[in-house]
Amino acid sequence: MLKSFFVALLGIPLVASSPSYESVGSVRSPPLTYNNSIILQRADPHIVKHTDGWYYFTASVPDYDQVILRRSQTIQGLEDADEVVVFQRKPSGVGAGFIWAPELHQIDGKWYIYVAVGDDDRWRIRPFVLEGTGDNPLEATWVEKGLITTNWDTFSLDATTFVANGVRYLVWAQNDPNWGDSNTALLIAPMASPWEVRLPAVAITYPDLPWERIGHNVNEGAYVIKRNGTIFLTYSASATDHNYCLGLLTASETADLMDPSSWAKSQQPVFASSAETSNWGPGHSSFTVSEDGLSDVFVYHGRSYRDIAGEPLYDPNRRTRVQKLYWRSDGTPDFGIPIPDGWTPIRLRSAADETLYVRHLQGSPAVAQRDPPALAETQFRVVTPGLSGDGTVSLESTNLPGRYLRRLGAQVVLAANDASIAADASFVQEAGLSSAEGVSFRIGSDYVQVEDGVLVVGAVAEGDEAAATFFAE
Repeated sequence: MLKSFFVALLGIPLVASSPSYESVGSVRSPPLTYNNSIILQRADPHIVKHTDGWYYFTASVPDYDQVILRRSQTIQGLEDADEVVVFQRKPSGVGAGFIWAPELHQIDGKWYIYVAVGDDDRWRIRPFVLEGTGDNPLEATWVEKGLITTNWDTFSLDATTFVANGVRYLVWAQNDPNWGDSNTALLIAPMASPWEVRLPAVAITYPDLPWERIGHNVNEGAYVIKRNGTIFLTYSASATDHNYCLGLLTASETADLMDPSSWAKSQQPVFASSAETSNWGPGHSSFTVSEDGLSDVFVYHGRSYRDIAGEPLYDPNRRTRVQKLYWRSDGTPDFGIPIPDGWTPIRLRSAADETLYVRHLQGSPAVAQRDPPALAETQFRVVTPGLSGDGTVSLESTNLPGRYLRRLGAQVVLAANDASIAADASFVQEAGLSSAEGVSFRIGSDYVQVEDGVLVVGAVAEGDEAAATFFAE
C-alpha cells in the first residue's frame, strides 16, 4: 500500500534503468583475480557495470576540482583507462568550491551524476546533479540540474540512490541542526525525479557510537547492496584518517524505509584499518559485479600508511581498491579486512565437506572449519612461483602477510618466511584428485588433506581423494 501511495503521488517509475545493486554472489562463488591497488590517488570510488558490458568509474580527485569518468571492459583495466573530465570547478557561484564524491547512475535512459559541490565558500557543500544524454557517459552531453533541495540549507554531501519495492530513494549525509551535534547524519527520502526528493526527509542514523565520533562525528558515504529481500546499507564514520571505517544498516526491502526503526545498525565497525596489512582508513564503499557475473566486488578507498601530517582531507593518497565480498551462511555480508596490496586472495573449501573452509590458527595446526569466525584467517594468497621456485606455489596468509602454510611433520601450520621453511611451504598445485574443478596440493608424494577437521599431509587412501581436493573461492 505504501508503495502504491508513493508511486501515485510522485510519479516514480516502478522499473528504472539502474534500480540499485543486487547481489549476485552465492555463499560459494569463484575467486577474483585483481591486483591492488586499482587506481592511485582516487578517493570515494564508484564503479558500476552497465548493460553494455563496460565498467564505468568515477571518484574524487586530489584537488577536488572536477568530476572525472573512466571506462574499461575489466575492473583492472580501469587502472590505466583514459580519463574524461565532465565537470570542472567554476570561477564563482555553485560549483566554485570543493567537488566531492561523485556517483554515476543511469535512470530511465539518461545518466545522472550525484556529486557534492561548494560555492564561493568552498565549505558550503550541497548535493548537486548532472544529467547526461548519450549511450556512453564519457561522450554524453551533460547539463546541470542543480542543487537538491533538502530539509535544511546545511552542510550535506554523498548522495546515493537505490530502488526498493518499486520506489526510488535518495540517501545522503547532512548536518541536522535539530540534533544538537556537529557534523553529519544519514537522511533518506523518496525521489520525485532524478534531481528532486519528496520532503520531509528522515534521519536513519546519527553518529552516536564511540567509533563514529573520532576526529569528527560523522555518518557519510552511504551505498546499498540488496540480497534476498534485505537491504544492506554501508556507510563511513569518523574522520578521514586511520579512524575512518565502515558501519552497516540493515532493513527489509518491504519495510517502511521512512521509519527509522526499520533500520538495524551494527554496533561495531564492519570494516576497519589493519596494521597487519598496512591499510588504513578504509571507507566510502560501493559494490559492483565481477566480469564473470558470479561474484560481488567490494570497492573502497584506503591509504597505505597510518600517520598523516595536517588535515587528512588534503592528503592525496587514498587509493581505489577492490576485493571480493563474501556472504555468510545466514545471508549477511562478511567484509573481512582490507587485504594486502597485490593479488587478491582465495579461500579453500573442502570437497569432502563443502561447508568446511581451511583456516590457519597461527601457532596451532591449521583446521577445516564450518562458519569460521574470522574471514581473514581463511584467506590465502597463492604465491607463484612458490618459495622453492618454479613449478611450485606457496599459500600466504592474508591477515598475517609474510607467513605461509607449511608442512610440520604430518601437520600444517602457519610459519614466518625464512630460508628454513621454503621446501616445506612449497606445493605443487594439481587438478583436484576428486574433481577437475578443484585443486590439490602435493608435497613430494604426499598431499594436503582434511582429516577429522584438521589439515594434515600424507598419502591419500583410495576413496579419500575428496579429502585432498579443495575448491577455490
